[in-house]
Amino acid sequence: MNTERVGTGGLRLLLVDDDAVFRDVLGAALRRRGFEVRVAADVAAARGMLEGFHPQRAIVDLKLPDGSGLELVARLAALDPAPRVLVLTGYASIATAVEAVKLGAVNYLPKPATPEEMLAALEQRGADPALPVSAEPPSVDRLQWEHIQRVLADHDGNISATARALNMHRRTLQRKLAKRPVRR
Repeated sequence: MNTERVGTGGLRLLLVDDDAVFRDVLGAALRRRGFEVRVAADVAAARGMLEGFHPQRAIVDLKLPDGSGLELVARLAALDPAPRVLVLTGYASIATAVEAVKLGAVNYLPKPATPEEMLAALEQRGADPALPVSAEPPSVDRLQWEHIQRVLADHDGNISATARALNMHRRTLQRKLAKRPVRR
């Protein structure tokens, strides 16, 4: 497949996010930067779009209404040539970051992030040894969030199985998952 720049000199980019306002604003910002952007609101729409559109870059939200963005990361990584994929999420955790990279994402950013930060993360070619390390340990709430995310990943996103493994009522787990993660 041809991976040359198209149109006005921009790379083809797939943007998948369920937040319509965010998707529209980010899509417009990326178009102004010269990308040919196609947008999708969920896993199914993105998969259908890949039938006739081979992106060179992709920005994929982790939490989508019909599944996990990780499913799309794996699908995109299977393309030849594989696009550079950035996972963007408001539900960041160590477990999902590790899974995203294992599946083929080149980077992972928590929301909010600027278009410049996203593009820099997409183009980053290696690890950053100068990445600052926090002087403070994470809070108990943050550790709990990370643990829940790891157990959820271990159970392939199955809420009921995760609740059983954590010895927690399913509705309690769903309430915890609906909240934004604790920053520190």
